[in-house]
Amino acid sequence: MDNFVVSARKYRPQNFNTVVGQSHITTTLKNAILNNHLAHAFLFCGPRGVGKTTCARILAKTINCTNISKEGEACNECASCTSFEKGASLNIHELDAASNNSVDDIRTLVEQVRFAPQAGKYKVYIVDEVHMLSASAFNAFLKTLEEPPPYAIFILATTEKHKILPTILSRCQIFDFKRITSNDTVEHLEEIVGKEHIQAERNALQLIAQKSEGCMRDALSILDKIVSFSNGALTYKNTLEHLNILDEEYFFKLIEYLTSQELTKAMLLYDEINQKGFEGDTVLSELASFIRNLLVCKDPASAGLLESIEGWRDQYIKTAKEISTPYLVSALNILNEAEIQFKMARNKRLHVEMAIIKLNFLAQAIELSLENDQIVKKKLVDAHYPIRLKKILPLSQITVNAEAKLVIETPVAKSAPTASTETAKPSYNETAAAASTTVASSTIAASTTAAVNSEANAKPAIPVPIPKPVAYDSKEAGSNKNLLAVLQQKYGKEYSIEEVKESIPLSLDLLQKCWDEYAVYLEANAKHASAGTFKVAQLKIEDEWHFSVTVGALTAQKFVEQERMNVLEKVWDLFQNRTIQFDILVEAGEQEDVPLHMRLNSKQKYDRIAEQYPLVTALKKRCNLEVYF
Repeated sequence: MDNFVVSARKYRPQNFNTVVGQSHITTTLKNAILNNHLAHAFLFCGPRGVGKTTCARILAKTINCTNISKEGEACNECASCTSFEKGASLNIHELDAASNNSVDDIRTLVEQVRFAPQAGKYKVYIVDEVHMLSASAFNAFLKTLEEPPPYAIFILATTEKHKILPTILSRCQIFDFKRITSNDTVEHLEEIVGKEHIQAERNALQLIAQKSEGCMRDALSILDKIVSFSNGALTYKNTLEHLNILDEEYFFKLIEYLTSQELTKAMLLYDEINQKGFEGDTVLSELASFIRNLLVCKDPASAGLLESIEGWRDQYIKTAKEISTPYLVSALNILNEAEIQFKMARNKRLHVEMAIIKLNFLAQAIELSLENDQIVKKKLVDAHYPIRLKKILPLSQITVNAEAKLVIETPVAKSAPTASTETAKPSYNETAAAASTTVASSTIAASTTAAVNSEANAKPAIPVPIPKPVAYDSKEAGSNKNLLAVLQQKYGKEYSIEEVKESIPLSLDLLQKCWDEYAVYLEANAKHASAGTFKVAQLKIEDEWHFSVTVGALTAQKFVEQERMNVLEKVWDLFQNRTIQFDILVEAGEQEDVPLHMRLNSKQKYDRIAEQYPLVTALKKRCNLEVYF
């Protein structure tokens, strides 16, 4: 039985023309060989499995070939090429820096560089995974790498260029290898399966190329595994099963259920996917990739970015036309957030199901619109509602009858009281509050009607006539009548309709008169201390909306503060301006004789009581009490 050789080794390229997907590098190297412009140090960097070490070996073989072709390729027939193929060449040395990364290993390499080649023109040193060298090893390598003998050429290969010292990078000619495209990978796999006489569907090979993510070595390894799994027949179905990849047919069904808001079918489909052993993060990731493919298929110009097999291309384009771009963008955002938070979720399945529920109701939840050249989100509702306002009635319009039930009276001239109804006389505060509210337009009248209706439904009360909403008819009113005149003509008997008055500038004479009248009111209500404070207070106008009140003591300040709102109501009513405010200032004079209990805080009061009555302290200690101040 012959020993099996994996495809990655069996079909490793032997010349530059067979290297897949790196034509920009192979062309440069062949021209450098033909023109004899070889650098003394090369750095090959790029992803894994794209041909870095392969190109290094081909370069080492070609520059020692004694019969180079006109295309810059090795002949594979001379003694140097033959010895290289057998692994017996003394001019090519390979060092694995992953396991030989110490200073001593580099010093041994440097010692070998001093000896000239016994046959051939160059001694080539290939250092693979060079980023694994220690800092001391790099420093020991610097001088030799900068000024090597004319027969020595160094080829360094790495997958992590950023880990190499800048002093090493500056001494090398750098070649960046790129990932191999899916088309190049598929063509190379078709060539191999043809040589091996393997029956393979193109969709299966495209799936392998997509799974390898641009790494040819991975693609060949996957190919070997599936060939063993399927007994030499590659089909799309067994490739899906072996690679544990979700078929895109599931996602086409899922997006159909989500856009038609068939939540039950969507949840059952996810349960079927879950039963097949696919984890939630895999479902979220694959669904996000699917949505991304739909998004790029919206425009024919970007359809080339589709990352899928050719068999699904037409289905992608058809489905993309049926789904709006705003839905796809919002769905991508939801899936991205769900994938980020998946690791922190305790109930993984519920987390994925919540994302599916959001996608199901996404169409009616948000829409994307363009405003000022920016995409913004807007909430959708079934209908548009205006701002709803509820009229707050003054206290003078609300009274309490004998049965403690609210009665709302209309602000009109009251009729003669009957035997069944009695109205209490409003206090001064109620009068001041009532004066601040006037019915100035039809909107306020309608709001009052709504308030009357709500109160009537909530609690039984005396029937009140409900006026119809005011509708301004210019023909009925006449061209010479304004809206206020129409309102007075229609509803003057039911409501007292007044025009909003202009505010009066703040003046000291009117303000002092109002202040003195309130002091008289306090005196009449037996508030002698407050009345005395108001009589001696000094008023000063600061600006058109603000005045100050100066008193002589802290206690006087408290008296004025207690009456602040009542005073302001009267001032607002007098000047027709509710923006007026005032500050209370304490005049700096003789120290006020404040009672002791008003000067002490809670802790000081407790300390004074404990000092006068020692039994309080004894009780606290005996009962192990805590005092909170």
